Amino acid sequence: MDIRQIEYFSEVAKHLSFTKAASTLHVSQPSISKAIQNLEAELGVPLFYRSSKQLELTDAGRAVLVNAQHVLEAFKNLRSELTDIMELKKGQIRIGIPPIVGSEFFSKLVSQYKEQYPYIELILTEVGSKKIRAGVEAGELDIGLICNLSVANENLEAIGILKDPLMLIVHRDHPLANQPSVHLTELEKESFIIYRNDFTLYDRIIDECSKSGFFPTIACETSQKDLIIEMVAAKLGIALLPKRICEKIQYDTIVSVPFKEEKIFLELGMTWKKNKYLSFAVKEFINLAHDFIKQ
Repeated sequence: MDIRQIEYFSEVAKHLSFTKAASTLHVSQPSISKAIQNLEAELGVPLFYRSSKQLELTDAGRAVLVNAQHVLEAFKNLRSELTDIMELKKGQIRIGIPPIVGSEFFSKLVSQYKEQYPYIELILTEVGSKKIRAGVEAGELDIGLICNLSVANENLEAIGILKDPLMLIVHRDHPLANQPSVHLTELEKESFIIYRNDFTLYDRIIDECSKSGFFPTIACETSQKDLIIEMVAAKLGIALLPKRICEKIQYDTIVSVPFKEEKIFLELGMTWKKNKYLSFAVKEFINLAHDFIKQ
């Protein structure tokens, strides 16, 4: 048995088709068929039912597939680790970032990292936390910055980076602009300009409003922080944004008002997949983030 036989078997099991597996692997169909036959002969059991029009895994085939996937993952990890060594720690990191994350934290972290490892490429993808989590779980992203630490599960590791309370932003002509602080219940009749529903903060705001006895009227959903601010400045509604963002708003027409009870926070964290080989580049980025938190 060799790694190529296992790879061929896994691909046929994935597509339930010798033809599709051959096309994906760019090898001839007879080569794949012969490899599967040899594997079956070595194991002494049939791995596929071939009598029906649709190829099917046997019970033995399903058992072999589970273990084959572990073997292929281990082999992939071995090759990745050897690549790290051979390429003298060069490489790339695929990072997911929610648009709400300000430059204050992330730009400093990236700057420090690039000073130490100038040849490692950072590929940034800007989407909501929910899509970032899915991307990390699927292996499409190496690291994700997320706005909710509760994403940690059996598949993900996560560390906290910062916890920033949300504030209300309103036009200076709004009746609430002159108050030193507000209750969430005072916003029941307001029109909310809010992040899209694929953002974690959308869920947090909706949940807290529900706990306060109302469902917010949503005037607009967007993924862009600047658009939220501009719409508030145009008197099209109110918004809830993290304190660090509110403190940097440069519109003279916008007033930031704190809540009497801080119930909603931007909880920025970093997540990565458990039991997956982490390249040197990724490990060092995580280590630097740990050190950065302590500063």
